[in-house]
Amino acid sequence: MGETKTNWTNEELKIYILIYCANADFYESTFEIDFIKSKIRTSNFEKIYQEFKEDNDYQSIRKIQLSIKNQGYTDSDMDTLFKEIKELFLSDNKYDLLEKNLNRGLSRILNNKFY
Repeated sequence: MGETKTNWTNEELKIYILIYCANADFYESTFEIDFIKSKIRTSNFEKIYQEFKEDNDYQSIRKIQLSIKNQGYTDSDMDTLFKEIKELFLSDNKYDLLEKNLNRGLSRILNNKFY
């Protein structure tokens, strides 16, 4: 598999991560999509959504890991990100096992903290 590269802005990274999380249960509800769109200031949602759809799970995780590293996320940035991820999970008034597991897995992969 080739080298994973992204040239995302901070906002585009946030969009990608939230889309990835919305797919934890293999279904994006309209509540989740509306939530993501409410958290962004750019019109790049469709571009990032299309990129997400073309990636497999491994590519998604690698892109997220590398982008967070390249953008120099601090502990405070990660806390804010995971707060928004949790809000996304709760946007459809349920927090199922798949979402809980993804939250736990992402926190372990990205910074070894549990949210």
